[in-house]
Amino acid sequence: MTDYYSTLYYSLLYLHLITVIPCVFVGAYLLLFSKGTKWHRSLGKYYMISMAITAVVSLFMPAMVGPQFLGHFGWIHLFSFLTLWSVPTAYIAIRKGQVKKHKIKMILLYIGALMIAGGFTIMPGRYMYEVFFC
Repeated sequence: MTDYYSTLYYSLLYLHLITVIPCVFVGAYLLLFSKGTKWHRSLGKYYMISMAITAVVSLFMPAMVGPQFLGHFGWIHLFSFLTLWSVPTAYIAIRKGQVKKHKIKMILLYIGALMIAGGFTIMPGRYMYEVFFC
């Protein structure tokens, strides 16, 4: 990787981490504590915007581990598309008063985009593996 692309990649990586790490904690709080309060709605907006930003940023990051599709995307990018589908549809659901639909989408988003995708980031060859295990 050339210096320019290396710098670009790591800039995107750090932006991705800055937006996604708080979502792990905020999302857990939102799932575990009282719903429908002003605090829940405010944190929920922050969570949804941060998740959308992190998903968009991740789409600009090439897959560095495993097979690439179209010379850029990897299997982990499917979680970015999951996020970009879940966030607006969950927002629309809650605006329509479809609380159960909103809840299901938010649980699936948290499990899929944060827990499963996050789990893949600690696999050998990935940056977070280096952070935690090297």
